[in-house]
Amino acid sequence: MIYVNDLRKEFKKTIKEPGLKGSVKALFRPNNEIIKAVDGISFHVDKGEMLGFIGPNGAGKSTVIKMLTGILTPTSGTCEINGHIPQANRQKYVKEIGVVFGQRTQLWWDLALRETYSVLKEIYEVPDNEFKKRMAFLNEVLELDDFISSPVRTLSLGQRMRADIAASLLHNPKVLFLDEPTIGLDVVVKDNIRNAIQKINAEEGTTVILTTHDLADIEMLCNRIVMIDKGKKVFDGEISDLKHEFGQMRDLCFELNHTDDISKLHYVIDLKLKDDDIEVKNEGTAVSVRFNSDAVSVENMLSYTLSKVHVKDINLKDADIEEIIRRIYRQEVSIDEV
Repeated sequence: MIYVNDLRKEFKKTIKEPGLKGSVKALFRPNNEIIKAVDGISFHVDKGEMLGFIGPNGAGKSTVIKMLTGILTPTSGTCEINGHIPQANRQKYVKEIGVVFGQRTQLWWDLALRETYSVLKEIYEVPDNEFKKRMAFLNEVLELDDFISSPVRTLSLGQRMRADIAASLLHNPKVLFLDEPTIGLDVVVKDNIRNAIQKINAEEGTTVILTTHDLADIEMLCNRIVMIDKGKKVFDGEISDLKHEFGQMRDLCFELNHTDDISKLHYVIDLKLKDDDIEVKNEGTAVSVRFNSDAVSVENMLSYTLSKVHVKDINLKDADIEEIIRRIYRQEVSIDEV
């Protein structure tokens, strides 16, 4: 469905020296620097797949999405979506994709939502019978009926996001690009949006590329992620593989009996660990121990702890995807480019 091969995008940046002299020099003899926003990224997405596309700010995510949607032209490399080159025939191509940007809207601010959809129907040349079917489906999945007669400017953020998703799906696109679809929403509305996206993907077979900083979106909606940093791809695989390969850090949390204290615990010395392999925090009788399960087994950590102190409650947590990715970005773990 989506094939991206050695995609690159470079921008020319003029370096200006300070002051009036620098401004004049930049005007007549500019000193240009080439910025590699995207540096040789390749991946593919199967039909009906939901892919999480993630990276820190400035990693190149938005630039890649803009090339895939046809807004930007690559410096080199190719991208093909459902047999189309996005930049080759924009008018035909945009009828096969839907795009939702969390901070922007494609809706007309002063029109009632129902009228906005009627305008989009004409733009996308959706036949009357197909339009009625689509609206019935979108009303059911996204629950638009309560506000479909209201002007867009009166909608809450959660309502507007549902309305935007519906607008992007009105012409039954093969691919849906979602950029921060739950940004700024409360927990209940986020869950509603996620459930709607899941249902659309399951019932329509729509291919989804999801870009977000909310890793709960990724864990709930996607089995696979592509992670980029500094314009390069640093991981491409299933979330379960990422957790298995880089989820060595575990959290052991327990509450001490009031007669005990953590002075009895000498993890580094007794278990022969390095300082980087373990971190102990406590607040009163509540103790949190983050440890590297490659350096010491869970069984040994539990047996040592329970042999040294009396605890009232104990809990072991695996590293979640958010913590793993945070560590990767801080370069606490290294991953080979794939």
